[in-house]
Amino acid sequence: MARDLETALLRSFVTAVRAGSISRAAAALGRTQPALSQHLRKLERAVGSPLLHRAPSGVSLTRAGEELLPYAERILALSAQALTETGRALTGHCGVGLLEDLAASRLSQALADLARLHPDATLEVLSLSNATMQEAYDTGRVQLVLDEVPDLPWPPRWTVRLPLVWAVGQGVAVDADPLPVVLFSNTCAWRTSVLEALEGTGRRWRVAFESNSLAGVLAALRAGLGVGALIPATLEPAMACHEAAALPALPDVELGLARRPGTEGDALIDAVETALRRMI
Repeated sequence: MARDLETALLRSFVTAVRAGSISRAAAALGRTQPALSQHLRKLERAVGSPLLHRAPSGVSLTRAGEELLPYAERILALSAQALTETGRALTGHCGVGLLEDLAASRLSQALADLARLHPDATLEVLSLSNATMQEAYDTGRVQLVLDEVPDLPWPPRWTVRLPLVWAVGQGVAVDADPLPVVLFSNTCAWRTSVLEALEGTGRRWRVAFESNSLAGVLAALRAGLGVGALIPATLEPAMACHEAAALPALPDVELGLARRPGTEGDALIDAVETALRRMI
């Protein structure tokens, strides 16, 4: 008998991965924790393998979970787009400004899938400095911006909180003294959060590597230069921290979406905003 993957189960799985814990995922989906756990077990039975490592500090992906996640995210995105856009041909241009970490995530794939469904529409995805993004927003090149709330060019229409998680380079001992840390070199809330968390627990640390780009931070983590903080969407499975108790808890980050005034009722921009909200 053919096996099918239920979208409800996939949604529970993806939400648990993004939230970093089953309790937070249950709250986000409006379910009880036992109900969400039952969904996850049912999906694991369908796949035939455990998908998540469960610990008091949260959940992390198994090898099977790593392999399933991109398929699950894409199935959910395509399902949502099919339900929303079937029968409507979208046209026009929509510029989307994304936080670099999101631009490098599977969110871009969801937008590419949307563009493929509507070949007469043009989507432009940009990751820019705050000043340049403000200019693109003011001139109408960008209609939607998804970024940290303080960096938005306009008050947000909606916001979402995502956990910061520790990323550990290969071979790095999380109990090292001092702890080698990989940081974003630009002054930002994430850098401040990491340093405040370390200082708050009295951990000794040293800056092992700094970069003003996500690519540079990921390269340093892959090279085993230290530990860093990322959102789950950009955390590579090999960097997942399985000894979270040895590192201080990190706060959530608040992202928001700004939409340029005067774009209400534009079907393409409506569709892109809906896709962003469902995927974040």
